[in-house]
Amino acid sequence: MRETWVVGAASNRFGKMAESGREAAATVALRAIESAGLEPRDIGMTFVSNAFGIAERQAHLGPLLNTALGIPEVPSATIESACSSSSAALHEAYVHVAGGFLDAALVVGVEKLSHLDTLTATSYFAIGADYPFEARNGATFPGLYATIASAYRQKYGTRPEELGAVAVKNHANGARNPHAHFQKEITMDMYLRSPVIASPLRLFDCCPFSDGAAAIVVAARERRPSPVGEPLVIRASVRTGSIADMHDRPGLTGLPASRLAAERAFRQAGLSPKEIQFLEVHDCFTIAEIAALEDLGFYPPGTAGRATREGETQRDGRLPVNPSGGLKAKGHPVSATGASQVVEIFEQFNGLAGGRQVPHAEVALAHNVGATGGSCSVHIFGRR
Repeated sequence: MRETWVVGAASNRFGKMAESGREAAATVALRAIESAGLEPRDIGMTFVSNAFGIAERQAHLGPLLNTALGIPEVPSATIESACSSSSAALHEAYVHVAGGFLDAALVVGVEKLSHLDTLTATSYFAIGADYPFEARNGATFPGLYATIASAYRQKYGTRPEELGAVAVKNHANGARNPHAHFQKEITMDMYLRSPVIASPLRLFDCCPFSDGAAAIVVAARERRPSPVGEPLVIRASVRTGSIADMHDRPGLTGLPASRLAAERAFRQAGLSPKEIQFLEVHDCFTIAEIAALEDLGFYPPGTAGRATREGETQRDGRLPVNPSGGLKAKGHPVSATGASQVVEIFEQFNGLAGGRQVPHAEVALAHNVGATGGSCSVHIFGRR
């Protein structure tokens, strides 16, 4: 396996896009390629994620993207894995480059849903779960993650302020991120006064529907000996799965796929959680961040919420978590989320993160989940 790098990355601002998904995808793809010091003709294959292309009545986005880039003859593959789609695409790009099948690959994730009414958009999201057994019987994603939060609270006695600490922290980080959907801080009082969406989850526990696009360029070290910026060395790239239906799982206080992915990723990288300087984790709801920190091995079960409230996961804390603002504040344009986590790490390693910069970071981890954990990807990145 060849040493494989992320050599370029770009994102637009998440929120509500005026342009179409295909236009946004082409724009961030060109910016990512340019940031790598490459030309579109250097790309051997594109891996495109657009889970809800049906929202724009457009499937088969890869050839359209390649045509816009001026490389229509280059093959493309559409990768769909719900909210973990573009991190799954990154894994495919890594396998192809590390295995010697390609010298450089482009990964693009994009989603546009803002032109839809709330009911239609929510219905599209629901098909990421088991539609006949969950969605058709009234289980929404806020409801499913509220079930996790309720089980967690019952077992560990979690206080509302512990969930609130996640939201307050991530909004503070998002306020410093020009890519973020929400660039406004909130207070604990604002969190506690926000309406209940699905008990015990409140409005500020939930990530927004977002439009957005993000792209990354993956290349073999031997083909990019002198990259333009500081590359991300891909130390581990792991995908796992789990029982899709929550009602069939042995427990509800975490995600089995996250635990397994972390175990395999640390083994592949030859590292332990103690050697990670900061993380981007999948916080579609505040309880998801708390569970992820425990599933990934950074905190014992039942302790991550208290650690968050005590400030350990803030930008200047012992273990910065989601300096981008996470899905909670940066936003969640489904298929772009996994790639955007890597954009954040690329910007951090290249000193481009401005007021949210994590100092002296040498090793970082990205964790991305599909739906309620039926799919999971964990990537670990280091410096040269």
